[in-house]
Amino acid sequence: MKPETWLPHVTVAAIVERDGRFLLVEEHTADGLRLNQPAGHLEAGETLQQAVIRETLEETAHPFAPEALVGMYMTHFERRGTDHDNGGVTYLRFTYCGAGGQPDAARSLDPDIVRTLWMSADELRACPERHRTPLVMQCVDDYLAGRRFPLDFVQTHSVGPKR
Repeated sequence: MKPETWLPHVTVAAIVERDGRFLLVEEHTADGLRLNQPAGHLEAGETLQQAVIRETLEETAHPFAPEALVGMYMTHFERRGTDHDNGGVTYLRFTYCGAGGQPDAARSLDPDIVRTLWMSADELRACPERHRTPLVMQCVDDYLAGRRFPLDFVQTHSVGPKR
């Protein structure tokens, strides 16, 4: 039997601030309703910037224009309820900040999203038990601390077909 190949899950998240409040989603998770930044998985053929634009639109109906990379984060979760635990799952999260446009009222949100909401950092800090992961607050704190990397900090290179 061939051993399972370990691969991290690559995700993106968007920090959208307006008048001191942050755009968040309330979503269904295995642990119940949780708060998160608009976020999701990188899909085949996408750049990280394309993924964060797509995920923000799908989860909030707000168009998103990335302006900077706030940070890259790695987190690990143990898998629950599996007999063949291979050590859990590791996520690499790329968090961008930028401008969010007006929502498209005709657009439906991803099925797991219950609603979007705007919260201040203090409101978010007051309910850590509702955060999807500790990265929710960490990314806001890093953003508020002024952490910004240029968009070209992460390079995307296309590789053509093998010859």
